[in-house]
Amino acid sequence: MGAICRAMQNCGLDQLVLVNPSPDMDPVELRKMALKALPVYKNRQEFDSLEEAVADCGAVAMTSGVDGFYRDHASTPRQAAPELLEIAHQKPVAIVFGSEDKGMRTEELKFATHLLRIPSHQAYSSLNLSQAVMVVLHELYQASDDFSLGEEKTPPADHRFMERMFDCWDQAMQDIHFCEDEKRDHMMLGLRRVMTRGSLTENDVKIMMGLARQASWAAKNLPPAKENA
Repeated sequence: MGAICRAMQNCGLDQLVLVNPSPDMDPVELRKMALKALPVYKNRQEFDSLEEAVADCGAVAMTSGVDGFYRDHASTPRQAAPELLEIAHQKPVAIVFGSEDKGMRTEELKFATHLLRIPSHQAYSSLNLSQAVMVVLHELYQASDDFSLGEEKTPPADHRFMERMFDCWDQAMQDIHFCEDEKRDHMMLGLRRVMTRGSLTENDVKIMMGLARQASWAAKNLPPAKENA
């Protein structure tokens, strides 16, 4: 249960509903497992039946890891996520997971408006409950577009700026005697291949240019290192 609470918090959800929870669950141990997600567990709701739990929901998405009658119309969480999120703007949406040992019972499927199947290898299609929760909630979170990666602070370096950097490295190779003169062009082609496998930003080029210039300065101004006696 602690892992489920953390998965919910990771994906921005906080409304945990338990249906007829097992009386032998140790509340002290659950609190330890929930860690920083303890508020999710503490604010949970409990119902005696699934029908009561989903009474106010505009959509009820149930998970099932097996085939069978009434289960052939399943969608993947990724396929169903946009529609579920759209409904959630108007009515609560329930994502229902079965028990760890038995999953969803056939008689419970009558409450489902959507059936979800998590893609997995056919030799073993059943997932651990906390794993299933994380996968489904993560697909919903991704579809919500609530997360965005950071953007580069400077634009990609243009060709002219890149050539200035390579000139600095060519000079550095000469100053530190990296290779024989007749091999320098060949080494520069190798260096170009390494540095142009992806787009470099202007900041990237400035750093690499500064490193090459510092190497040239050191080769000309610093005394040679003393060899160990």
